[in-house]
Amino acid sequence: MSLGSYIFRKMCTKSDTARDSGLTTPEETERFDDIKYGSDPKWNVLDVYRPKAAAGKKLPVIVSFHGGGWVYGDKGVYQYYCMELARQGFAVVNYSYRLAPKYRHPAPFKDTNDVFGWLMDNADKYFFDTENIFAVGDSAGAMGIALYACILTSADYAEKYSFTPPEGLKIKGLALNCGIYDAEHFCTVKTMRDYLPKHSSEDILSELTVIKHVTKDFPPSFIMTSNCDHLKSESPLLEKALHEKGVPCVFREYGDENTRLYHVFHCNIKTAEAAQANKEECDFFRDLM
Repeated sequence: MSLGSYIFRKMCTKSDTARDSGLTTPEETERFDDIKYGSDPKWNVLDVYRPKAAAGKKLPVIVSFHGGGWVYGDKGVYQYYCMELARQGFAVVNYSYRLAPKYRHPAPFKDTNDVFGWLMDNADKYFFDTENIFAVGDSAGAMGIALYACILTSADYAEKYSFTPPEGLKIKGLALNCGIYDAEHFCTVKTMRDYLPKHSSEDILSELTVIKHVTKDFPPSFIMTSNCDHLKSESPLLEKALHEKGVPCVFREYGDENTRLYHVFHCNIKTAEAAQANKEECDFFRDLM
């Protein structure tokens, strides 16, 4: 692992621990923890969160592709954010995936595909409404879930991957938060060296550039950033690309001159600004049902 990734992991661990200090599972939330969805016993595990009041009732489902620059994060880091989404009337699938540098591209996409396969296979057990499947992602996770949506909606792009998406799977809508969508210009092989396959050429950045692979069939999307997000220049690029393809989308930049909001602010569920953003994204999903 590069020194930069090591320092990034340490900083994120410290900040996320402080962010979630004192939080506990809401009394009204039912959780099913540490469910295996793949062959790796450490990383291929997920949680499901549901409102207790909806026990035995089929619910629309949100799948969360977590951020962390491909080298950091797991379902534990995202549990409180995901349970906040569940409190709004959704079943939420919160999963870990294999991290770089031990596991490199396309490992997270293969794991994500396995998660959706698990979801389709276990819909009856956990009362998932497979006609209303949504997904969220932040930072690298926004890039990741957007690229996975490209796999589902572009036959040409799907050919770049060896796995096959689950039969009948359709993601009805996405919420893409503080992501990178033009890797070809924003990233370099050097800055992504811990994630990309060894000896990668610059060509792979084109493969990971969302705006080059969206089609008219890409899911309707809620694209969000904030006024002090260091990636905020990326979100308008995706909005423009989707408009050009005729894909319905909403773009929001949160924060104003009196409120400075930073990268992935919506994960800090203690704040009113996070509550607003997360509610508006869930409202966007409900409007698609």
